[in-house]
Amino acid sequence: MSISKVYRSASNAEQAEQSTLLLPAREIPGSYGIPFISPIKDRLDYFYFKGQDEFFRSKIKLYSSTVFRTNMPPGPFMARDPRVIAVLDAKNFPILFDTSKVEKKNVFTGTYMPTTRLTGGYRVCSYLDPSEPTHTKVKQFLFNLLASRKDVFLPAFHTTYAATPFSSLESQIASNGHADFNSLNNELSFDFLGEAYFGARPSKVGSSGLPTKAAIWLVLQLAPIAGNVLTKYLPWFLEDLLLHTFALPSIIAKPGYRKLYDYFKSAGAPALDMAEKLGLSREEACHNLLFATCFNTYGGLRVLFPGVVKRLAQAEGDLHARLAAEVREAVAQLGENGRLTLAALEKMELTNSVVYEVLRIDPPVQFQYAHAKKDFVLESHDAAFQVHKGEMLFGYQPTATRDPRIFGATAEKFVPDRFVGSEGAKLLKYVWWSNGPETENPTVNDKQCAGKNFVILVARLFVAELFLSYDSFTADVSQSLIGSQITFTSLTKARA
Repeated sequence: MSISKVYRSASNAEQAEQSTLLLPAREIPGSYGIPFISPIKDRLDYFYFKGQDEFFRSKIKLYSSTVFRTNMPPGPFMARDPRVIAVLDAKNFPILFDTSKVEKKNVFTGTYMPTTRLTGGYRVCSYLDPSEPTHTKVKQFLFNLLASRKDVFLPAFHTTYAATPFSSLESQIASNGHADFNSLNNELSFDFLGEAYFGARPSKVGSSGLPTKAAIWLVLQLAPIAGNVLTKYLPWFLEDLLLHTFALPSIIAKPGYRKLYDYFKSAGAPALDMAEKLGLSREEACHNLLFATCFNTYGGLRVLFPGVVKRLAQAEGDLHARLAAEVREAVAQLGENGRLTLAALEKMELTNSVVYEVLRIDPPVQFQYAHAKKDFVLESHDAAFQVHKGEMLFGYQPTATRDPRIFGATAEKFVPDRFVGSEGAKLLKYVWWSNGPETENPTVNDKQCAGKNFVILVARLFVAELFLSYDSFTADVSQSLIGSQITFTSLTKARA
């Protein structure tokens, strides 16, 4: 395929639609190096010697390109083939969502796939390509569940997140001078999902301890692509040996997974009835339901809510006052007895923008992978590259969603009102946290998150409930095993 006459996009979001200049054809730079040795070196650079952001920045600088060849962790012995083509700008990143050109089979966690013994022997929806018939059935099942419960989401969130966590945080601050948000959020978010999806909070139906069991199960799947997890206690080379060389035994999670499965089989019985009507067995549907709830949603909320608090805590200026004013004005106009409604939430333009900006700058899922279905030309801002059938593409989302060609000089900065107004709305197509553009809705024919709109809703509700109750807050922020660790140090109650 000739790539001598393809087009280059211009240097900002609006001009990106007007391809007017010819792109030079270029060979994809970079090398996979020496088999076995180079993948391990890249892994050590990625986790320990450089860190993931510098790993990509240094290669972009070295090759003068946002497209290059490299190895991605975990590598030997866990991944059969660590070789990828990295795509790291806002022009080339969307190729990862184009299912006419790429296949998404077994690439959810990257160059390796956890054993199906962790998912009841089934390849669950996240590992299926849209071309596989089961993908259509499972994703439609998840759509049907979300649609059947949509009227429950707001009241379930209010009863879970409005009173209980705030009173608990206040008590901890009064007693200790600080309060751990993450541990509280981990418990509450699991209860909220049980209430929202099934009307059955685990803590109230005799299923206590499920958040911890889900966390252990998550760790077994994510350990190969997590670094600096144990380095507080062990030298880095021992952590690398334990986490990135051989898979942790799935039997560790087996007793907990059985308890999780029993809860979903019982609490989710009406949902499983819907699945059977679509041609899924109850067993396969239950394993998919467990995965979608515990991995995709619960795992996401464990990262997202602390991430929101982190950015709000670090925000400059009068952002807290502006959010409090917006939330309370909207509730006064369109709320019910001082409580949030969907109509009031839609009125909160700054609140919505804050959520989108958090998802842009700190996407909960940072990596996307795909295999080329056929030969095609890949375009970056500055060049065009030939990709061959079977090659693996990899995207590190934070580099693409912080592309200065799109987001300008503030691309690396948290800008709360970035998405306010008609001009701000134009930038939403470059927000890809859901494995697709924010301007599109998921379908059974793509890999965009089935719960995309649900996640946006609960993130907006979280910000709104917080500033409905408080004028401001302070918090210390550090790094946790997954996302940010938040310790509240003060909460200033809303003035009457």
